[in-house]
This record gives sequence, structure tokens and C-alpha cells, in this order.
Amino acid sequence: MFKRKKFRLRLPEPGVPLPAAPLAVAQASRTLVLGERTLVMGVLNVTPDSFSDGGLFHDPDAAAERALEIERQGADILDIGGESTRPGSEGVSAGEEMRRVIPVLEKLRGRLKIPISIDTSKSEVAEAAIFQGAAIINDVTGLRADPRLAEIAAKRKLPLILMHMRGEPRTMQRKAFARDVMSDVTTGLRRSIAIARRAGVAKSQIILDPGLGFGKSAEQSFELLAGVAELARLGFPLLIGASRKSFVGKALGGAQRQERAWGTAATVTAAILGGAYIVRVHDVAEMAQVARVADAIVNPHLIADTSRVKAT
Repeated sequence: MFKRKKFRLRLPEPGVPLPAAPLAVAQASRTLVLGERTLVMGVLNVTPDSFSDGGLFHDPDAAAERALEIERQGADILDIGGESTRPGSEGVSAGEEMRRVIPVLEKLRGRLKIPISIDTSKSEVAEAAIFQGAAIINDVTGLRADPRLAEIAAKRKLPLILMHMRGEPRTMQRKAFARDVMSDVTTGLRRSIAIARRAGVAKSQIILDPGLGFGKSAEQSFELLAGVAELARLGFPLLIGASRKSFVGKALGGAQRQERAWGTAATVTAAILGGAYIVRVHDVAEMAQVARVADAIVNPHLIADTSRVKAT
């Protein structure tokens, strides 16, 4: 098993929207520690067409209530997105994405205690979400779509999640896959890191995501999952998102999205034993328990820390 180092991410204080002007040095901040235990990132898609829960939380009130439920169930981070990146999706404009996301963020201001990650590949959306209290930027394109996201993260001194995606959502599962997926992912992530660092993003504020299922075959996604320890040698904390994805369903003989919780649990355990720092999941209460048990396998001393585990 890969032994995790500790990383400390700087975040703005919860519920405090950032000013429109450049971030002042005195801006109140807090620290999110990575590596003591695995952090659970709960997914909230405020879209009509996301692959797993599209349409369920398209209404701002329903989305806000789900966000609070995600927190109660044991999530450490809320990841909110207004654009589907499922295979075959066409994408939406920045204006439409903001119309979906911003009302939810406004309703959560002062109510949600865990940090919010904005899942977007558009700088305009990121800026608007940050002004409403988002504390982390999560870019599934690894800065290929909009490198200005790195400038925003640097200016605001926010954590930046860089994911590897081969191709684009509309065609990524129809084009040829890489011959050597590990090499393809590490090369792509290094390219994303270089863009972020040139823009001024601190190394300590970067998180990497190999992008399971994004332009990879089912076999390649499992290969990456088995190679988490190798990916960790890049020197950055890793986020793994396998929740309910099609490659999990394929291993289960074609199980549908809502039938993939047990398969997802296996991926969460494998990711943690390999050295992942954050797992991105839909079934928060269940996967929070899976993560705590997997953490106890890595470090038995953690069994006394049950403060974030909720009964199901």
C-alpha cells in the first residue's frame, strides 16, 4: 500500500464571498488537510442530462436541500456542476451553466459548512461561483478548454483540480483509445501542471484526477485504478472518481447506474489502498463508511475517528 504524505490546501473562510477585485493578502482563510484520512467529495449535478442524476436536482431548492443532505451524510467537500460531461454530451454556454449553478450557491450561502468545489471548464462560470462562495475549482479538461482558469486560481489562491480527459465529452468514447493509458495520462497531467504553474498556481494548491472513463476503455479505467500508487509518484494528491461509471457497470455484467453502489464501493477501497486522497461519489453515506474502513486498513489508528461517519 502507498503511504500518503500530508498536504495542506488553503481555502477561503466558508460563506464569505470573495470580492470582485483581486484577492487581498488579508483575505480570511482556512486549511483543508489531505492525507490524514480520505476525504469524501459528494457530487451534485444541477443539470437535466448528467449520466447518473441528471434532472433530479435541476430545481435550485431541491439542489440546495440535496447539498445539505450530502453534508449530513458525511461529505467533506461538495462538488457542484451545471454542465454534463457524460459521453456524447454537447455542452452548454457559460450563461446557461451560471443560470443553473449560481441560484443554488446563493441558497447555500451561510448554510453549508463544508467547502464547495465548482465543476466547470469555463473561467466565467468559475469567477461567478467563487464570488458566491465556491472555494475550489475542478476542471475536467485539465486547462485545455480554458487556461484562464489557472490564472483565476492563482489570483484567488484557490485549490485547482486538474483532470485528464482524452478528447472531449461529445466524442471521447468513440475515438481511438491510447495504446499506453498510463503514459498518456501522466503526460497529459504533466502538461496541465505546467500550464497551472506558469500561471502562478502554487504547487501546494494542485490536485490531480486521472479521469477514469473520460476517453478510456473500461479495461484502461481499471488499469488506472490499479495504478493509483504509480500516479501518486507525480507528487500531487490524487482525486479518484469512479462512482457509478459505465466501466463499473461493465464489470458487473451490465448493471444499470443505480445498481452500481457495491461496485463503486470496491473502486473506492482500491483507490484508497493505492493512495488516493479524495474520492468523488454519488452515494455519500455509504461511501463515507467504505472510506473509513479502507482508511483503517491503511492506518488502524484511525478507527477512533468516527466523527464524519453517518449511519445509513
